[in-house]
Amino acid sequence: MKRTFRIALVFAFALALSGWQAGQAQEVFKASDLLSVERAGVYDLSPDGSEIIYAVFTPRGPNEEPGGMHRKYFRMNLESRESTVLFDEGFGAGSPRFSPDGAYISFTHRKDDGQRQVWAMPVDGGEMIQLTHAEDGVGYYKWQPDGKGLAYLSKEPKTEKEKELEERGYGFIFYEENLKINRLYHVSFDENFETTKRQQLLLGVHVWDFEFSKDGQSLAFTSSEKPLIDHRYMFRELQILDLTSGKVTKEIGNEGKLGNYVFSPDGKHLAYASALNINDHAVSQAFTYSIEEEKVTNHTPEDYRGHISHVDWKNDKELYVYSGEGVYPKYSTINIKNSKREIIIDSEEIGVNFSTPETTDGKHFVFTGNTPYDPSNIYHLDNKGNLNKLTKLNPELSELTFGKQEVIRYEARDGQEIEGLLIKPVGYEQGKKYPLVLYVHGGPEAHHDHGWLSRYSTPGQVMAGKGYLVAYINYRASTGYGVDFGMEGFKDPAGKEFDDLADGIEYLVAEYGADKDRVGMAGGSYGGYASAWFATYYTDYVDAVCMFVGISDLISKRGTTDIPYEEMLVHSGKPLEEQWQMNLERSPIYWAHQSKTATLIYGGAADTRVHPSQSLELYRRMMMNDHPAVRLVQYPGEGHGNRMQPGRIDVLYRQMNWLDWYVKDDKPLDGPMPPLDISDQYGLDWNE
Repeated sequence: MKRTFRIALVFAFALALSGWQAGQAQEVFKASDLLSVERAGVYDLSPDGSEIIYAVFTPRGPNEEPGGMHRKYFRMNLESRESTVLFDEGFGAGSPRFSPDGAYISFTHRKDDGQRQVWAMPVDGGEMIQLTHAEDGVGYYKWQPDGKGLAYLSKEPKTEKEKELEERGYGFIFYEENLKINRLYHVSFDENFETTKRQQLLLGVHVWDFEFSKDGQSLAFTSSEKPLIDHRYMFRELQILDLTSGKVTKEIGNEGKLGNYVFSPDGKHLAYASALNINDHAVSQAFTYSIEEEKVTNHTPEDYRGHISHVDWKNDKELYVYSGEGVYPKYSTINIKNSKREIIIDSEEIGVNFSTPETTDGKHFVFTGNTPYDPSNIYHLDNKGNLNKLTKLNPELSELTFGKQEVIRYEARDGQEIEGLLIKPVGYEQGKKYPLVLYVHGGPEAHHDHGWLSRYSTPGQVMAGKGYLVAYINYRASTGYGVDFGMEGFKDPAGKEFDDLADGIEYLVAEYGADKDRVGMAGGSYGGYASAWFATYYTDYVDAVCMFVGISDLISKRGTTDIPYEEMLVHSGKPLEEQWQMNLERSPIYWAHQSKTATLIYGGAADTRVHPSQSLELYRRMMMNDHPAVRLVQYPGEGHGNRMQPGRIDVLYRQMNWLDWYVKDDKPLDGPMPPLDISDQYGLDWNE
């Protein structure tokens, strides 16, 4: 396939690598550095392509009120690269977007009535104008392309009776019943933004999201029978609505998991990213729907070893598609007539792992990017291959030493090639032995890219600074390698998937100096399942594991998760009644009695995806079998992953302590466990 941006921007990768090399005599990347890393995100590109709205996310410090990351919005002129803060401190705005003519910036904001409404302010300054007056606020909105209106979603409000019952102590939970739907509204306004018409569309239908056609006369939308996350995952129906009549005119007939969707400029086609079928565990294909012919066409290349996750239109005849292909994301065009594909941005060539690009002319692209040694910045790329970094977040990291990151490939026991990423210890020397830790991704419908890998629960570069080999392996059932590879785990949990991890350990011992007697593993969700599996079934491979929001009992998990249909349709493949014994034998609790692995179990106490009882079951089975080194820690108010900084800080330090104790320092399983109270490591200011 022809590749347009052949001026391979090796200099970008070389600069990042030189930053690693230049830091050889300097300090290593530490936990405190990871906890202060800022991230960026592109929110919108102005209609003329001259400006962007972006956000910077800053972690809260240990002494701040518990909460998520601070978010600050900026507006940048792409020519001068000057940025200005978009909103005053504490203003509380969200979802900023340029109006179709670029004259205004809209956003959501709570004001006098306490509900989040859509507002707009002139780009050149002036008073903010309220555009919506939704009774229960606005959760999602989009401009009509002509700028004369917008559509939004508003959650169905509680009735007065429901409010009174709640106040008087009778606000009971009727599980998965009495649910409140998202209502779809359309608002028209005049040149002064005074409302001329407001109507609710699709009465009694729960709407998840929507997109306008370019002429503003139609809406594509997705809906489901119930407003449940399981229905959002598996049963969203994509349809087209005529805005004038308010009636549904087309039903696309999509099946399985659905990504984004967008009308062609001429309105003749609707493109969408979707799973191949109901059993495909991830969005993987690029489809178009001919509105006139009512025909669906799959434009994904035959035998494609990748996953397409996002689509857009370059023009009426060509799609843009964003895909994961191994450890390198790619951006391509596909001709809808012959499905010919051309790669135009390749992360391997430009040296930056990039998000879905924004463009108005197909000549200039803006995206959020990262490298193995740079966590997050915003970049501009033109069609001549000139890459420029627009922001300069985390400049202090250039003064630190990082472990060298590289791509690894090895043969699994059945001959299948497995790909992954390895971070070598700082100061790595061939021939020496090093402790090894594997960080296992969740899903399993996910994969690792060759970019920045360190997070609070998978702190690869921090561990490399402490002398560990750190591996991130794209085991079978990962995305990025095609549907067939992704389906390897279908009806076979903990089979080839986790055998690949065991084979990876053996490969790293043989080829990179990993010490087979000092191996650890950590992961969240499905990665937590892998950790539990290695703590029990594959216990001889690992000295210690850290199981974060992980699965221990496939049988009870299927009855307590909030995505039971997703689990059955894309993972188990059959009802539980047909798989009792297999599910039992693929559950870590079944093998807990033989564990010789130090096991740290932790997760959110309010997790609805993998219920906290999964953690408790493994803990109980190990304790009842007199396991000498098992600990369970739960985080109040947290769900499937920690959002607030106290839980993130604890996970990071507690995991490192556990792995240092049992892996790096190789302390005995039947000896004392690491200290329970580690609050002196949090960075708290204590009252005298």
